[in-house]
Amino acid sequence: MTGIQAPERIALSLPIKPGKVERCEFEYVRHGTQTLIAHFDVVTGMVGGSIVNTRTEPDFVSFLDCLLRTGAPAMRWRIIRDNLDGTVKSTDG
Repeated sequence: MTGIQAPERIALSLPIKPGKVERCEFEYVRHGTQTLIAHFDVVTGMVGGSIVNTRTEPDFVSFLDCLLRTGAPAMRWRIIRDNLDGTVKSTDG
């Protein structure tokens, strides 16, 4: 997943009144972003991942290294990744 924003609205929402809907402030302050790199095991249904402050190649390599160490040495992996530009790559390993 690409960067996840951590916004905070600059004002509280106005409470609901009879005949009116709840009103939310549209302006917000950003508190930076976090990057979620996740995996899904289709056999077990387990989801795992890591949250990091950057979205770099070393972050992804570290994630893959940790993931691949969880399986048996002879295990075959099928990794499908999103290239952040809409291109999806598939790798057999």
